[in-house]
Amino acid sequence: MAVIVFGSINTDIGLGVRHLPVPGETVLTGGYALVPGGKGCNQAVAMAKLGADVRMIGAVGDDVMAGPPMAAMQAAGIDTARVRIAERPTGLAAVMVAEDGENAIVVASGANLSVRADQLANIRAGDVLVCQMEVPFEETAAALVQAKAAGAVTVLNLAPFGELPAEAWGAVDYWVVNELEAAALAAQVGVAATDDYPALARALALRLNATVVATLGGEGAVAVTAAGDMWRASVLPVEIVDTTGAGDAFVGGMAAALAEGDVLSDALKKASATAGLACTGFGAQTALPGISDVAEASTQISVQRL
Repeated sequence: MAVIVFGSINTDIGLGVRHLPVPGETVLTGGYALVPGGKGCNQAVAMAKLGADVRMIGAVGDDVMAGPPMAAMQAAGIDTARVRIAERPTGLAAVMVAEDGENAIVVASGANLSVRADQLANIRAGDVLVCQMEVPFEETAAALVQAKAAGAVTVLNLAPFGELPAEAWGAVDYWVVNELEAAALAAQVGVAATDDYPALARALALRLNATVVATLGGEGAVAVTAAGDMWRASVLPVEIVDTTGAGDAFVGGMAAALAEGDVLSDALKKASATAGLACTGFGAQTALPGISDVAEASTQISVQRL
């Protein structure tokens, strides 16, 4: 089945720096790179490189900054017929990456604010809809509700955190959150806060009647179903070059696996392998792995039922 990505499309200005600046500090660097980005675009390319049939729904401006992400998606074989040309400029992100791999990002949304749920069409039962929170929240909610009604599998990467309208909570089959997003989601839906993130993921899964996948950085990831079943995945042992886009790679790996019909434990394994490999190069998309690399790396990931 197809994977439909409803989300953001940006061009990233990549800046390699010795260290991330503190408030009031200017940090010099020798140059920069213009690379495709945006969570929606990143996740779409990640899935396409893993063999998924991907369709992108988003918006770009009628400007030169639309070139890098559109070219990247087309080169990956992604259907971009429903990418709208908006009056706003193409989304732009300034991405600073320090020598230790940490990053800081500022995003100018631009044309991403023009994405509308009415661009979603011909979604079928069994398709997978993947959303994030870089386009208007109400449009994301409407797309999720529409896809769920059509019988599609729905995945929401709640990043960057925003309060999804309550009427759409029941339209999400898989919530993907990091530690900060899990805590913010718990506050929104009335779940008690805790630093025990596996326990928090379980409480969220029961509250939302959905599968909650929590990414825990160097501690791997946990996934809990609405029935309370829990799995924990390890991380791939790699030398980290740049963590930018690792979360998007995780979502891409998981969604591609779900579209292939993989069970949750296998989807976690592929997601963790994809994310780990994405940290071995600079940029959100340039280090995204292909099918064979992920298949090999997946053998190094352990997934345990808790």
